[in-house]
Amino acid sequence: MNKHFFGDTAVLLGRSLRHITRSLDTIITTTIMPIAFMLLFVYVFGGAITTGTGNYVNYLLPGILLITIASGISYTAFRLFLDMKGGIFERFQSMPIARSSVLWAHVLTSLVANLISIVVVVLVALLMGFRTGAGVLAWLAVAGILMLFTLALTWIAVIPGLSATSADGASAFSYPIIFLPFISSAFVPTATMPGPVRAFAENQPVTSIVNAIRDLFTQQPVGSTIWIALAWCVGILIVAYIFAMAAYRRKIS
Repeated sequence: MNKHFFGDTAVLLGRSLRHITRSLDTIITTTIMPIAFMLLFVYVFGGAITTGTGNYVNYLLPGILLITIASGISYTAFRLFLDMKGGIFERFQSMPIARSSVLWAHVLTSLVANLISIVVVVLVALLMGFRTGAGVLAWLAVAGILMLFTLALTWIAVIPGLSATSADGASAFSYPIIFLPFISSAFVPTATMPGPVRAFAENQPVTSIVNAIRDLFTQQPVGSTIWIALAWCVGILIVAYIFAMAAYRRKIS
């Protein structure tokens, strides 16, 4: 690893964060859709959905947090695409900086932006009646899972950000990811689903991640659920990182 990697990444991270602070509308846009879903499902559909819990917003919030992250990473792909088309990468290549620091700056910016969005969504959920007796360790575990999930999806976002031919194409990849929580335990128990849909829902990553976060919030024994969730996050992260770095090497070669 280039000995200047951390310093170069910090400088480029500062550049990306300044862009974020100058366009806070991206964070606002990212949080609007998850909050709208939360309002819709709690106040419109919530009365007709049986989850076995007394407060539907408590059941719903883990899935909404994943949707928040999924909608936020589309901006990572978009910003990366604009840098590629704007010739920023070519300029950086002519400078004595660590090549991978350019990508890591975008990834860490995604982490910061999504953290802000998650905090906003949790605050709105609290206003809507979300309550948890989770202690500090449980909250740290939730934060760790969400950070891993964000990193995994962000490295997926890097791939279309580098290879797309249009700005719309760069961000469109996030739509299937946003839709995935709807076929999981995020909104309703999987037991209520028909056979084939239930089989898919119970064996896709979102369900195990949602269940792990929900168990942590409700102070239930997490058992093997949290390890399955972590395995999904780490597995996706490793595969996405390998493909993203391969795409980046092809771009700068």
